[in-house]
Amino acid sequence: MIEVEALAKRFGAIEAVRDVSFSAADGRITGLLGPNGAGKSTTLRMLYTVLRPDAGSARIDGTDVVADPLGARRSIGVLPHSAGIYRQLTARENIRFYGELHGVAAAPLRRRIDELIERLGMAEFADRRAAGFSQGQKIKVALARSLVHSPRNVLLDEPTNGLDVMATRALRELIRGLKAEGHCVLFSSHVMQEVAALCDEVVIIDHGRVAASGTPESIQSRFGGSSLEEAFVQVLGEQEGLA
Repeated sequence: MIEVEALAKRFGAIEAVRDVSFSAADGRITGLLGPNGAGKSTTLRMLYTVLRPDAGSARIDGTDVVADPLGARRSIGVLPHSAGIYRQLTARENIRFYGELHGVAAAPLRRRIDELIERLGMAEFADRRAAGFSQGQKIKVALARSLVHSPRNVLLDEPTNGLDVMATRALRELIRGLKAEGHCVLFSSHVMQEVAALCDEVVIIDHGRVAASGTPESIQSRFGGSSLEEAFVQVLGEQEGLA
């Protein structure tokens, strides 16, 4: 479970995140939805301890991300906005390296890598060097890397960015599988169809603040419209009026 209270982050004169609060439960898919520059990625980076918040707090399974960042990292798997895989290593070596960093023993690590390669359809390129991989292949490697230590909480920053239709469908099925296994899945997106197709809970962020949150149905009921997209437009319109 992920709990966020009054989280804030400033870069000079820019308030990237201000007073963001929400929770993401186990066995649920929670989406951070908002336009580009809304503060979604900054929020995730504070949760996975790359950035230190200026104010507020966040806990991963009860572990404070500021007081015990290493403890928090043990409970999360992260797919950052940039896949950032090592080009000189094979797909398998990339995954193994992260498993070793997380302290997974050799024999269980081999089994886990084989499992992920099969689950993500990576057999064709598992032992090729990553230089020259397509965007979809890079995302699969980065996702396997994030799951190699079997984390309870999975954080995905715009996971379908740059993927083709078939790769996007496969990733959606994987995310649904993680939910079915009881994982807490939190991902950011500005793609409405993606959020509507996957999320149990939605947190709409605009100008660094939570503009609305709840189930897609409750947000649509509250703000009107025949779809989540129309409700989203209404939410942003209200925020512009308050600005």
